Amino acid sequence: MYNWFECKIKYDKMMETGMQKSVTEPYLVDALSFTEAEARIIEEIRPFISGDFSVSDIKRVKYAESFFNETGDRYYKARLYFITLDEKSGAEKKTAVNMLVQASELKEAVEIVEAEMKKTMIDYAIASVAETAIMDVFPYSGDSTAREKE
Repeated sequence: MYNWFECKIKYDKMMETGMQKSVTEPYLVDALSFTEAEARIIEEIRPFISGDFSVSDIKRVKYAESFFNETGDRYYKARLYFITLDEKSGAEKKTAVNMLVQASELKEAVEIVEAEMKKTMIDYAIASVAETAIMDVFPYSGDSTAREKE
């Protein structure tokens, strides 16, 4: 299971017009703590940004599931309601969960969520699917024994 942190990187970006513009872009990183999230995002971003940059914000975000699709170039936040029945009262209970979906377009993101949810026995309803501003996602890909030692 991932422990996601949204890290915002501030740097001067060279625009197509040749002018430099200060931008802040969000990235998602899997880490155990805020300190590790900062260290990991700096390590991951350094090869892609020339010049100075800073981590302007880090916040924990909760995604119950993450669906990665290598052909997708955007990230979507899908909000679902898991529907259960309260055995005592017989009332429907809705539990909201967020999911991260990588896809090329909104329709594809919805299709990915539906395809993944068909594999489960959970009754659900899609409340919303929206494109995020996230530029890239860095899941933890190292040796699992090394992570357990930290």
